[in-house]
Amino acid sequence: MNDMLSIIAQYQSEIWKAIGETFIMVGISIAAAVLLGLPAGTILYLCGKGQKYENRLIFTILNSLVNVIRSFPFLLLVVFMIPFTRLVVGTALGTMAATVPLSVVAIAYYSRLVEQSLLEVPKGVIEAATSMGASTLQLIFKFLYVEARSGLVLGLTTSTISFISYSTVMGIVGGGGVGDFAIRYGYQRFETGLMAFTIVVMIIFVQTIQFTGSTISRRIDKR
Repeated sequence: MNDMLSIIAQYQSEIWKAIGETFIMVGISIAAAVLLGLPAGTILYLCGKGQKYENRLIFTILNSLVNVIRSFPFLLLVVFMIPFTRLVVGTALGTMAATVPLSVVAIAYYSRLVEQSLLEVPKGVIEAATSMGASTLQLIFKFLYVEARSGLVLGLTTSTISFISYSTVMGIVGGGGVGDFAIRYGYQRFETGLMAFTIVVMIIFVQTIQFTGSTISRRIDKR
């Protein structure tokens, strides 16, 4: 036990750096999911079959794009996007470079969960909004999002946990973060205790996020 604590103390600065890099990757992914994934999922819902703004062309294009991105094995997507990543951030290595494929996956992943949450909103809510003369923005923000807020929060919670998992994978391709730390200092140097500590840290992250998301979802669910 003392040996493990001494090893952790020895690598304390590297551990905090890795955790910070993971927070950056996950934080940017969450921002991309909310800023772009939420509108994309809303468009998928509004343009779907039988909806108020049904548009087969827009739905088919956006739906196909989301499906293709979500179908890609993550590591292959990272490699496939290297030219685009270099174009955006100037390099294919490092924490900021890792945020590019992570953000793309985040947008596609969360947009599908948003669509599913909105599909659970009763048709009567849409009819009531229409009968009151609500504009499109009012329909979205004052009716759809309000009714689906619990599901949207749970969807974002689930997405965030997936982003944490993906961020550890980015360590394999030089993305930094906890995954990179575990490989370089734990696996390659045969420090089993350090590997175990890293796993415990990730479990704590995930459990904290799940508990927080579930609690918020329950409190705002007025159904």
